[in-house]
Amino acid sequence: MTELTCFKAYDIRGVIGRDIDEGVAYRVGRAVAQHFGARSVVIGFDARETSPAFAAAAAHGIREAGCDVLDIGMAGTEEMYWAVSEFGACAGIEVTASHNPINYNGMKIVKSGSRPLDDAEDFQPIKALAGSQDWAPAPQEGKTRDIAAHARRQYVAHIAGFVDAAGLSPLKVVINSGNGAAGPTLDALTQHIAALGAPLEVIRVHHNPDPSFPNGIPNPLLAANHPATADVVLREGADMGIAFDGDFDRCFFFDGAGRFVPGEYVVGLLAGAFLARERGGKIVHDPRVIWNTQDVVAGAGGVAIQSKTGHAFIKQAMRANFAVYGGEMSAHHYFRDFAYCDSGMIPWLLVAELISTSGLSLSELVDARFGAFPSSGEINFQVEDAGASIARVVEAYEDQALSVDETDGVSLAFEDWRFNLRRSNTEPLVRLNVEGKGNADALAAHVSAIEDLLGGTRA
Repeated sequence: MTELTCFKAYDIRGVIGRDIDEGVAYRVGRAVAQHFGARSVVIGFDARETSPAFAAAAAHGIREAGCDVLDIGMAGTEEMYWAVSEFGACAGIEVTASHNPINYNGMKIVKSGSRPLDDAEDFQPIKALAGSQDWAPAPQEGKTRDIAAHARRQYVAHIAGFVDAAGLSPLKVVINSGNGAAGPTLDALTQHIAALGAPLEVIRVHHNPDPSFPNGIPNPLLAANHPATADVVLREGADMGIAFDGDFDRCFFFDGAGRFVPGEYVVGLLAGAFLARERGGKIVHDPRVIWNTQDVVAGAGGVAIQSKTGHAFIKQAMRANFAVYGGEMSAHHYFRDFAYCDSGMIPWLLVAELISTSGLSLSELVDARFGAFPSSGEINFQVEDAGASIARVVEAYEDQALSVDETDGVSLAFEDWRFNLRRSNTEPLVRLNVEGKGNADALAAHVSAIEDLLGGTRA
C-alpha cells in the first residue's frame, strides 16, 4: 500500500509532483466512485495550471469504476456543491488548492446531498482504497457528460434568487477575482441579475483566470493583498469592494473608505439580514469571536448556536438545527437554501441588498459594531510547544474567568473581554483571537499580555 501524503485533516492538498499528481488524482477519483457505489460524480476545477489535467485523471478513474462523470469544467467549489444537489449526483470533486502557494494543488470532496465526508466512514476509507488500489471490477466503463453550461445557468438562477435584483440601488461595486476561477461565474451572475433589473455597476479587478497568478495567489485575508481591492474602491468612489480567493467559496469585504471589514462583523450583518426575514431563526457560528454575532442574533429575535470551527462541523450543526445561516470569521458563509453549503457569491449580493434597503453605507452598517465589540482578528504565533504555550496562558487566567469553553481549543470569558486559543492542525502555530466590549485600548493590552505568556513569535 502506498501512503498518500496529500490526505490532510479536512481535504486533499499537497505539493505538485511530490504529494499529488495525475496518478494520485486518478486513484482518488476511482476510490470516491467505488466507495460510494456511485452512479454519477460531479467534477469541477479551478484556474491552476495542473487542475484541468488532474480533473481529467480523476474523471478517468471515476469512469473506470463504472460511474458517469458530470463535468462542470472550470468552476468554483460552490458550483460543484450546487451541481451535486441539483443533479442528484452521488458525490462531487473540485480540483483546487484555493489560496495555497502556486506549487500546490488538491481536491475537495462531498457526498450525495452535498454533505461533507465523515472522517471515519468516508474520508479514511477513501484514503485507504486510493492507497491500496484494491479496485473492484466494473461491468462497463462510465461516460462523461459535459453539463458545464447548463449547470452554471441553474446555479446562477438559484444564487440570484437570494435577493430582489430589481430592488437593488444603483451601487458601484469593485470585485477582485484574483485571477482565480471567479471571473467567468461572476460575468454570468451579473449578466443574469442585470436582466432582472439590477442597476449595479461592477468594476472588475484581476478578473481573467490566469494560472500564472501574475498578481499573486488570491488570498484576500492577508493584509498585504488588501490594497489591490481597497485602492480601486477609493479611486473609483465605489460603494464597496469584494475580493475572492482562488475557488471563491470565501469573499472578503471593503467599505467605501477602502477599509477591510473583518469576517466576524460580516457574520453579524448576514445573521441580521436573515433574521429580518425569518424571526426566531437559528444562526450557527464558530467559537473564535462570538459576542457581536450573539448580540445581533439576540436583538433580532433569533437563536445563536455555537459549533466547532470547520465546514464539516458548521454544516452538521446547521442540518441538525435547520439553521437558516451559518458563518465563520474566516469568511466562510453557509446557507440552508444552498444545500447548507458555503458560498462566496451569495454574501456580496446580500450585502448589496442590505445597503439598498437600509439606505446606509457599508461603513454605517458596521461602524457601531466595531465600537461595541472590538476584535483583535486572528493572530498566529510560532511556538516550540503549542500545548505548553496554551497551558501557560490558561493557568494565568482561569481563576479569574467567568467561564471556560473547550468547544474548539479553549475560550476564557471575563466581564468585558474574552479570548480563544487554538492550535493549528498542520503547523506548530497557536491561533489567538481576543474580543471585548467597547474598549479597544484594553483589548490591545490583553493581546500583549497573552503574547508574552505564549513565548513565541508572530507568524
